[in-house]
Amino acid sequence: MHAAGPKNPLHGITLEKMLIQLEAHYGWEMLGQMIKINCFNFHPSIKSSLVFLRRTPWARAKVEELYLDSLPDMQPKTEPASGAVQGADLDIGLTETRGDLTHELLQEGDLQAGTGVGQGGEPGAVDDKAVDRVDGDDIG
Repeated sequence: MHAAGPKNPLHGITLEKMLIQLEAHYGWEMLGQMIKINCFNFHPSIKSSLVFLRRTPWARAKVEELYLDSLPDMQPKTEPASGAVQGADLDIGLTETRGDLTHELLQEGDLQAGTGVGQGGEPGAVDDKAVDRVDGDDIG
């Protein structure tokens, strides 16, 4: 079959573990197309496949070969260690959003007043309470 020892990629992996991982990754239909054996195509199950593969060395060799070829695809994708968004990214996003809201409020104030003056009495001035209400924080 294959060489024993810790350097062998199949060392410590049972045929059952291989089958479970392959079935979870590909599904029975795809396994039956990739390796043309009846235990994958007609009423497939882990139990019946194990019985057949343990008695049929050529079929077991094909399953082991497919398993080794598929190992890189079956490894979970590694995420960044923290997975959190950096604080600087949040600050930029909030500043841009708050700026857009300020701009929208300024335009609304200009339209309501009918002048080029914002809600604070000066051109471009914005009432902070109005911005906070738009952000969802009602200061009161």
